Formats: sequence, structure tokens, C-alpha cells
Amino acid sequence: MPAVAEMARWFIVILLLAILAVASVSDIRHRRIPNWTVLAIALLFVPWAFLGSSSTILPALGAALIAFLISFSLYFFRIVGAGDSKLLTVVALFVGLNQLPEFFVLVALAGGAIAAVSLVSSPTRALVMFQLRGKGDFGRGIPYGVAIAIAAVYAIAWPLTRHALT
Repeated sequence: MPAVAEMARWFIVILLLAILAVASVSDIRHRRIPNWTVLAIALLFVPWAFLGSSSTILPALGAALIAFLISFSLYFFRIVGAGDSKLLTVVALFVGLNQLPEFFVLVALAGGAIAAVSLVSSPTRALVMFQLRGKGDFGRGIPYGVAIAIAAVYAIAWPLTRHALT
């Protein structure tokens, strides 16, 4: 890949990571992922798609469709929020179809780690939750936007870093 195209890809990845950081901070503070962050990530995919080969667009759209169907199902059953569903869908555009299963596993692992830290940091809440077998209202849930951002760093930025080092 020419140097200019490689620099453009890195610029897009840096912007993507910055937007994911904003979405994560908002998710931690307010349990809301701003719609503008989702839209900005979707718009970043346009130059990303043109910098790659033309054969990457259809698999990316397929990955987004699969992510939407899965995340909408999780939203429907109130497991994740609407912002989490939208964020997962647009990040799947960058991840692509080949890395999608790995990306989902990474999101689940990061979400589980965040949940574990949340329970350890509030042992009283954890005890009540276990006694009620998860049937109580525990207020703020897990900020899955953070888990999605962590998985995106590994799935999108890490392969570029490995490629640049070789």
C-alpha cells in the first residue's frame, strides 16, 4: 500500500479511536452513547472503504447486518441499550466479516471483565444481586460501549500495528 494511503488509514483509525473514547466516557458517566458518535463512525467508514480494496465493502456491510441483528435481539430483551446496539453495528463495518466472530468474543470478554470489576468494587450490590438471583433493579448497568471500544482497538488498530512493524 502506498505511503499516503497508509497514513490516511492511520488517520482514520486515530479518529475512530478518539470517537470511541468519547462514546466510552459518555457511556461510563451517563450510560448513553451519543448518536453523533455513531454517525461519525459510520461516516469514517466511507473513506476507509475507498482506501481498501473494493471487495471489502460487501463483507463489511454483511458484518454490520449480522451485528445489527444480534445486537437488536439483545436490545429487544433489554440486555444492552440502543446506543450499544448502534455502536456495535457501525464498528462491525470496520471489523469486517472475517474478524466478526473474534470481535464478538472480545466484546463479551471485555464486558465480562467490566462486570466483574463492577461487582468487586461494590460487594454489597453484588451480594444483593446474588440473593435476588438477578431479579432486582440494580440501577446502572454495564457500560458495554467501553467493551465495544476495547474490542475495536484489538480488532482494528492492532492488526495495523502488526503490519506496520513488519
